[in-house]
Amino acid sequence: MSNQIETQIDVTLTERNRLTAFFRIILVAPTLVFLASFAPTSAFSDGRSGVYAGLLALPAALALIVRQVYPSYVLAFNDALLSLQTRVDAYLLLLTDEYPSIEENDVISVTFPEVDAQQLNRWLPLIKWLLALPLYLVGIVYVIYAAILTIIGWFSILFTGNYPEYCAEGVVGTIAYWNRVVGYALLLVTDEYPTFSL
Repeated sequence: MSNQIETQIDVTLTERNRLTAFFRIILVAPTLVFLASFAPTSAFSDGRSGVYAGLLALPAALALIVRQVYPSYVLAFNDALLSLQTRVDAYLLLLTDEYPSIEENDVISVTFPEVDAQQLNRWLPLIKWLLALPLYLVGIVYVIYAAILTIIGWFSILFTGNYPEYCAEGVVGTIAYWNRVVGYALLLVTDEYPTFSL
């Protein structure tokens, strides 16, 4: 089993709903407001960083450094919030026509590795943010790539009703990449450095 956060998204490629795809940014607004309510800062001010502020990164880091434990309630909250963020991303980026549920579903799953705080380096949370800088830079390139693929996919859905498979692979890979980076640098669920590949 991998020591990273694993993301699985079952993408709908054919017979897509053209009407909901056209108005997707408007339709997702209520879920974005719900998701933003978890963040102490506005999620709309600077994109994903506002949402990630809702993750309980500081309590996890302090618990690991001071007591070398990872509180189960912090892990459960972070797992649920990252799963919700992934469901919203998948809907917003046209991977599925299923409206993002605020509960778990079968279409999208985010699986955390087994977290054993005794096996994690208790001092690494102090510098993981610095070690993750190359991951952030590569991630920015992937976000631009995913945005281009989403635009291509949007036009494809509007004109043909189908979502290209190559677009799906790139966008799903980008979401999975960022989930691994967040798991390493913010959620601190692993000390294994994420790969740069999609």
